Amino acid sequence: MNLKITKENYQRYHRQIIVPEIGINGQLKLQEAKVLVIGAGGLGSPVLLYLAGAGIGTLGIADHDTVAIHNLHRQILHRESLVAASKAQSALEGLQQLNSTIQYHIHEEAISTGNATDIISDYDLVIDGSDNFATRYLVNDTCVAEDKPLVYGSILGFEGQVAVFNHNGGKHLGMLFPEPPPAELVPNCGENGVLGTLPGIIGTMMAQEALKLLTGLPVLHNQLLIFNTLHWTFRKITF
Repeated sequence: MNLKITKENYQRYHRQIIVPEIGINGQLKLQEAKVLVIGAGGLGSPVLLYLAGAGIGTLGIADHDTVAIHNLHRQILHRESLVAASKAQSALEGLQQLNSTIQYHIHEEAISTGNATDIISDYDLVIDGSDNFATRYLVNDTCVAEDKPLVYGSILGFEGQVAVFNHNGGKHLGMLFPEPPPAELVPNCGENGVLGTLPGIIGTMMAQEALKLLTGLPVLHNQLLIFNTLHWTFRKITF
């Protein structure tokens, strides 16, 4: 792909282009990148907004759900007027208003064994903002099979986790947690709750790792970052 920084692009992305570690070459890498975000919810909303803002060349949005009123306290990409609408379509509308210059592809279907490879194979990087272990493990396994790096995040209560899997010879989710926990033992936001700011914080951290990865900067490698926002503590687990 023969891309260049136009005058309009330079004006739009000037504040990040002048960061020494990014520069023109970094911006070109972002414009050439194809990134798939799985889930346009609490984590996916800030990820998508910041990646669109940064000028990612192609953004894929995978979500089969619809917008509900209880989503709006944390899923900041959506609006009251789009309650009951497709989340992928709602996300697309919001992102196009933020940045109409990039390419968007929406996938209004659940990620399954029947479509995971077809969807994921078209992208350079996958970001998983899903909310269940079945999808997380399927996405991880597909990224391993397709040799795609994966940015991972999860949240509950006041705590969030971030990791980068399958990048530069790095390990993957199955090496950190070989087996998913039984479904009946897994807490979720619907039962245990979450402050709306937490997915914003963790999603922004996921977007930061994605932008660093795409521009060739250091990212988490064989480490799980655990951030407790109640006590403002960070822990890194090496695996």
